[in-house]
Amino acid sequence: MSNQAPFVLIVGAGPSGLILALMLGKKGIPVRLLEASECLDDRPRATHYSPPAVYELHRAGLLEDMKAEGGFTPNGVCWRKLNGEVIASIPTRRSEESPSDPMVCLPLNKLKNVLQRQISKLPHVEILYSHKVTGVGQDESKAWVEVDAPGGPQKLEAQYIAGCDGANSQVRRSLFGDMEFPGFTWDEQIVATNTYYPFEKHGFDWDSNFIIDPEHWFMAARISNDGLWRVTYGEVPGLSFKELKARQPTKFKAFLPGHPDPTDYKMVNFSPYKIHQRLAKRMRVGRVLLAADAAHLCNPFGGLGLTGGIVDVGGLSDCLDGIYTARTDDDILDIYDTIRREKYNNIVDPVSTANIRLLFEQDPETASVENEFLKTCKAAEMDPEVGAALGKAANALQYDFRQHYRK
Repeated sequence: MSNQAPFVLIVGAGPSGLILALMLGKKGIPVRLLEASECLDDRPRATHYSPPAVYELHRAGLLEDMKAEGGFTPNGVCWRKLNGEVIASIPTRRSEESPSDPMVCLPLNKLKNVLQRQISKLPHVEILYSHKVTGVGQDESKAWVEVDAPGGPQKLEAQYIAGCDGANSQVRRSLFGDMEFPGFTWDEQIVATNTYYPFEKHGFDWDSNFIIDPEHWFMAARISNDGLWRVTYGEVPGLSFKELKARQPTKFKAFLPGHPDPTDYKMVNFSPYKIHQRLAKRMRVGRVLLAADAAHLCNPFGGLGLTGGIVDVGGLSDCLDGIYTARTDDDILDIYDTIRREKYNNIVDPVSTANIRLLFEQDPETASVENEFLKTCKAAEMDPEVGAALGKAANALQYDFRQHYRK
């Protein structure tokens, strides 16, 4: 395929770019995937896939391989005080309407292993590493990217370009300018770690736990079957990496159950980061599309950042497949732009914002009676209909673009 232009050129071999390539490639659509790095990113990073993402993973034929790689369905989520007392909890419920699992947990590096294996079997998909996109252009008949490649600068063409190149997307910057990404950055400093620690011995019987506290708020979620947990906590803003790393043992001793010393746990990953709430002003400009973090960012405490990206590319694959097979015109991409931006604003933003503000702004002693988000979660414990309504709210991220095919 190297000697001819593909139908779709995808920029960025993160999870969304790989899933889009897989879904298009399985339909026989020629795809070229460009990645700036020398290989796939092997950092664990995000881990949880909510029901709308699981639906797309099921369509992509990935779930069985994910389970074989160690993926599992968490038993639910709870909110606790710093002393471990549970304030509210929501068990994982299976729906008769969906054949897929309600949620799946698997670190991204392991999902990428699955994706790479499946993509390697597809003759219509080509991955080019060490290809850094520096610019984007288009005319009435084609689109192209300018690339710094091992053999020197190149210009690669396709009918459509999909920018899946993350928060610092060069595709988005080429379309709108380096500083044009509407939204804001939170003041809070976040530190994510992957840590082996026996939370179960300290009464943490839920797989996902949000701890409400004005100083030591954090999240602890089991991410593997061998005792590895994602521990993500709030820190003092303005500190350097070195300062944050030096404070970590004291922080863990203050807020982890059992107040452990460093010899009591094994931390295998430490990643400070800032969190953002941003949405590109368009996700389609002619023949150039944006998806996932290249198009929108949200804080991770609603579990909808990774999910939103996967739902983006599931829908985009249907749009591009419909165009390729002449079942729809490319006007469907305007619908993609409108629907995905509306879904992100109306669903992801309120849910993730409500949960993170709950963690550090709410008095844990009054949380269950004063906080509207937590009152709804508390009601879901006793009323299955309320729990089902919460599930349907998350599923509202989904949209079937195939309904716009010609009948």
